[in-house]
Amino acid sequence: MRVLIFSADIGEGHDLPARVIRDAILERDPDAQVTILDTIDAAGRVARVVVRSGSETVLAKLPKLFDAQYWLISHFAPSRALFGWLVRAIATPGLRRALARHAPDVVVATYPGANEILSHMRLRGSLEVPIVSAITDLAALRYWSHRGCDLHLVIHPESSAEIRAIAGPGARVEAVRGLTGPQYEEPLEPAAARAGLGLPVDVPIVAISGGGWGVGDCAGAVEATLAVDPDAHAVALCGRNERARAALERAFAGNARVHVLGFTDRMSEHLAAADVLVHSTAGLTAFEALVRGARVISYGWAVGHIRANNEAYVRFGLADVATDRTDLQVAIARALGSPRRRDLAYASRPSAAERILALAAGTPLQPSDRSRGAEQAASG
Repeated sequence: MRVLIFSADIGEGHDLPARVIRDAILERDPDAQVTILDTIDAAGRVARVVVRSGSETVLAKLPKLFDAQYWLISHFAPSRALFGWLVRAIATPGLRRALARHAPDVVVATYPGANEILSHMRLRGSLEVPIVSAITDLAALRYWSHRGCDLHLVIHPESSAEIRAIAGPGARVEAVRGLTGPQYEEPLEPAAARAGLGLPVDVPIVAISGGGWGVGDCAGAVEATLAVDPDAHAVALCGRNERARAALERAFAGNARVHVLGFTDRMSEHLAAADVLVHSTAGLTAFEALVRGARVISYGWAVGHIRANNEAYVRFGLADVATDRTDLQVAIARALGSPRRRDLAYASRPSAAERILALAAGTPLQPSDRSRGAEQAASG
């Protein structure tokens, strides 16, 4: 069995699911050949310059420009058609070469840009093997979803309606486990997580995350946390943004209630330890917090697809959304007064790896009742 996974080194939200899927497939089939490719590298030099270098600059330094670009692509059909044509013209030859080189039995996309290109190829008949889109956003799914995609795997059951509105009523959608680390399938008590991390056991703890790039108003979130409760501790997770980490360390030097960290592989423990997560970029981290039972607040970077996700968080009652520091302080206080609700049903969902292998083998995919359960509302 040959599985080819197209990811992208843009934050950790695409690479992490790719690695987790690979490891789970190899655990079930040690003889399988599983390859992870960076979509942007595979697409070629022009894509690397335009997407990787350009996106990091725009996302981190020019968010209003990103917001305008997103609006034109999402809401204005001519711009969307032109953008799609340009992306396919630039990237399709490189992806076609990668497909020919690896000759996969199934292709998985953990990056929506890859799914858009691959599903278009599949729909036109130039790609004969099935395609799986592994979706880690709640909303804004235009590029995650496609009529040419054989299977859409989601972390949020609530995403199904939007996917079918884009890909057609017959689109196959499954809510699964296994797009994030297997540690989330096992319960972890907050007290045990705090002890393991060296955090105080009996005070409110607010985790603050800016995603892999450490974007958003992390300093404002720390200040709001300290103002809400005189005993509250703030754990600021800056990802790989060393500049943001250094700035927070300077701003809160000597404050024992503030813990500033860079990239960590112990996110599961931090989310189990936290009463509240304040997160700027939506996506997988917010879902992981819901599984662990932390109350989620989206704050600090509401542009583009993140704004659409924020609207969906509120609509489905999964998270709170704060628009400024005053609003955030109120939201943290409200969250701290809400009951903790872990998503215990998550561990009983079907496995993403199982669904991918079954599709590749041509095994009929029977609907699973375990994939239909909605998440618990986490914001109270």
